[in-house]
Amino acid sequence: MSMNLITVLYLVASICFIQALKGLSHPTTSRRGNLFGMLGMGLAVLTTVGLIYKLGALSLAQGSATAGIGYVLVGLLVGGTVGTIMAKRVEMTKMPELVAFMHSMIGLAAVFIAIAAVVEPQSLGIVAALGDAIPAGNRLELFLGAAIGAITFSGSVIAFGKLSGKYKFRLFQGAPVQFKGQHWVNLAIGLAILGLGLMYTFTGDLTAFAILLALAFVIGVLIIIPIGGADMPVVVSMLNSYSGWAAAGIGFSLNNSMLIIAGSLVGSSGAILSYIMCKAMNRSFFNVILGGFGGAPAEVGPAGAKEARPVKSGSSDDAAFLLTNADTVIIVPGYGLAVARAQHALMELAEKLTHRGVTVKYAIHP
Repeated sequence: MSMNLITVLYLVASICFIQALKGLSHPTTSRRGNLFGMLGMGLAVLTTVGLIYKLGALSLAQGSATAGIGYVLVGLLVGGTVGTIMAKRVEMTKMPELVAFMHSMIGLAAVFIAIAAVVEPQSLGIVAALGDAIPAGNRLELFLGAAIGAITFSGSVIAFGKLSGKYKFRLFQGAPVQFKGQHWVNLAIGLAILGLGLMYTFTGDLTAFAILLALAFVIGVLIIIPIGGADMPVVVSMLNSYSGWAAAGIGFSLNNSMLIIAGSLVGSSGAILSYIMCKAMNRSFFNVILGGFGGAPAEVGPAGAKEARPVKSGSSDDAAFLLTNADTVIIVPGYGLAVARAQHALMELAEKLTHRGVTVKYAIHP
């Protein structure tokens, strides 16, 4: 497999990922989008295996290259088996937990790759030989990829626990965990990570890299624990964006165009989705990024009591009358729909309304 062919296959995989995002933007094309995503990822994995084999054959004896591919295939089989079992067992109502778990694995993978690149840069083609200094640009990329990956991992673990609700550990409970001076602590740790990262970038000090990595794991926990369980969907979307930027940062270090493109797609789409969700929930986007909000603030009137809101109630006959006499119906699926397993009933309702000439549209629940 030539490098030109590898580049072309990576480009085709990237186009599949773009088509996947386009397909997932609408319910009627979501299955096609998923198919494009699976095809793109399968092609990217196979191409990467070919790339590893070619690079190994160029730099090592043929037998060593074959042994290296063996380790890769074992990893693929183990990861694929675990992922398949989890996907078959998880219920649709538990899907946010599964997504949070997957994000944690992406973040941890980015951390491991960054550590391997820092310790043995020659094995990944960053430098020519063992003992050569890693270029400052690559050190900056490794610092960013490792730090964002560590934040993604620890933050996703906390998000998984909060979404699950099955663990008694205080940090995994849905209620926000807050303490005095929390924002100042986060600011201090964030500045320390930035300072240590710049120190590693300019000096190559491994101690600075190790400390910033540990602090990144800590701040990942601290920025998620003050967020309540009801706001976890925004957090999962935000962590999705983080995992993409971590992958893109590592991609620059490894000079891997597929990681750069896929990571950028995930990072940008996750950031856009987080912004849309924050806008729908009247949240500050920057507060979400910095972990600066917890439970929803109480809305109070002049007397200090909760503001009274009008409540409309009705029967199923009332709902049927309104639906049949409407010109356009906007359906906003939410968590309750998934819990009630009413997806098929909703589809039948939409089909009947369409047959009666009613325009049916869908919107995203905040």
